[in-house]
Order: sequence, then structure tokens, then C-alpha cells
Amino acid sequence: MSGNKDSDGGWRNFLWNSEKREFLGRTGGSWLKIFLFYVIFYGCLAGIFIGTIQAMLLTLSNYKPTYQDRVAPPGLSHTPRSDKSEISFSKSDPSTYSKYVKSIDALLEAYKEIRQADQLKFEDCGVTPQTYKDRGPLQSDSGLRRACRFLKSWLGSCSGDSDPTYGFGEGKPCMIVKLNRIVNFRPRGPTNNQTIPEPLQGKALSNLIPIYCKNKREEDEEKIGEIKYYGISEGFPLQYYPYYGKLLHPQYLQPLVAIHFTNLTMNEELRIECKVYGANIDYSEKDRYQGRFDVKITIKS
Repeated sequence: MSGNKDSDGGWRNFLWNSEKREFLGRTGGSWLKIFLFYVIFYGCLAGIFIGTIQAMLLTLSNYKPTYQDRVAPPGLSHTPRSDKSEISFSKSDPSTYSKYVKSIDALLEAYKEIRQADQLKFEDCGVTPQTYKDRGPLQSDSGLRRACRFLKSWLGSCSGDSDPTYGFGEGKPCMIVKLNRIVNFRPRGPTNNQTIPEPLQGKALSNLIPIYCKNKREEDEEKIGEIKYYGISEGFPLQYYPYYGKLLHPQYLQPLVAIHFTNLTMNEELRIECKVYGANIDYSEKDRYQGRFDVKITIKS
């Protein structure tokens, strides 16, 4: 019992020694010195960290990326889009394609004519392909840049004006395609006919990034049917580039291309691949959306 009491007393003395006025083996002055040391130590670390961040921020611009040497060519995205790039629906059951219709509605909301009426924010850039629209350097003192208008009515049968289901109700679905935004990127058109599919050869492709879709698998070649394209010259015209970023170009609208599958074989899983063609647009097996995409479409009768 006496051993336990001594042990208890030693533990209690370690917590608080009333004779030496020590807490956990240290006096108040000792604890104060340790506290001040760590305040100064971590204060210096925080100062070095903040100073490093501030020095780095001095080298960055809010309007222009400092380094773009590792930026990949733009991705080609489509709407509607699913997690597994599969579009499956029954044309006789609206509930199976309502989500696709809603996603296209959401995309085209900004492309309504009434949303582009402000003359200070938007300008007409023509309905034929033209060269780049230079709006000055990427600097804040030049003010906000106006955006080229792009009206959803230019998407023809896929605009939703004549068919609010975008063809899904008839088993002839539309897809809306766009090139993803990259600040100050200037896409260049194809340099020769050898780099583009045969159906595009002979067409006027000046100042235009063309797009073309076809069957991904050989066995689907006779099942795809006619594909129609709507937009400005069925491609992405260069006057909509470059993009100046969110701060300088907040109203910017990407040009769109509507792809209309008018005669897909019913009750078949079809693989379709779409590509854009340009001198500085490449493709990657690691990124299925870099300059292209493929999608599975299944339409049930």
C-alpha cells in the first residue's frame, strides 16, 4: 500500500509540484520561453510561406496564362452527355429521353436571341466563316471584349424551335457539339485534303474547323444512315477565336455545330465517332475527348 501511495504522490507531483511551483516538470517562466519560441518559429515559417506565395503571384496575370506550353489541343464535347458516353432511349417513351432534352435546353438557353440583344456586350460577326476577330491584347486596361453572337436558330432542325424534343421523339436525335475553351487559342484549319475525310474534300473550308462523324465499327457502316450538320458552314468558324478568358470575355459564346442523326437503325447499339480537323488539333488515346469523341447510341422503337 505504501508503494502505491508513493507512486500516486510521484504522479501528482509531476502534474503539479506546489513546493517548486512546477507544472509538468516546468516552471511558469520555462513554459513562457517555450511558448514564445514556437510562436516566433511558426511565425517565421508562415512569413516565408506567405512571402513565397506573394512573390509567385507577382509573376502571374489575371488575364493571360503565364505558361501554356503543356496545354493540350481543345477537347470536343457534346450535349447530351452521359457518364459512359451512352445515349439510350425509347422514342415511344418520353421519360427515357427527357433528361437529354433538358440538357440541350440548358445549353441553348444562353444562345437565345433575347439573351444577346445588348449591343455593348455582343456584336454580329457574320454568318459565313471569317478570320480571327482580334480584340486587342490580353490586358485589363483594354476593357471588356464584346462577344460574337451565335443564335440557336442557326442550328436548323436541331434548334428546338420546330421540334422541342430535338428529334428524340421521332428517333432522330440531335447532338450539340462545341470545342472547349482555351484562353488565347487560335485553331487553324486543315492544311491539305489528305488530312480530312473524303466527304469533306472539295468543300470550302477556308477559315473553318470542319467536323465529321462516322461509324466507329465496320459492322455499323450500313446502320448509321444520313447525318446532317447545322451551324455556320457546318463547322467552327475562326472569327469566334481567340477567347480572352472569363474576366475580359464574360459573355463569350462558343460556336456550335448540331449533328442530326436522321436514319439510325433501331434496336441496335451503334458506335459513332466524331472528329474535328485542324492543323493544330491532335488526338490522344489517353484522352477520348481531345479533338474527338465517340458515343454509343441505342434507340428502341
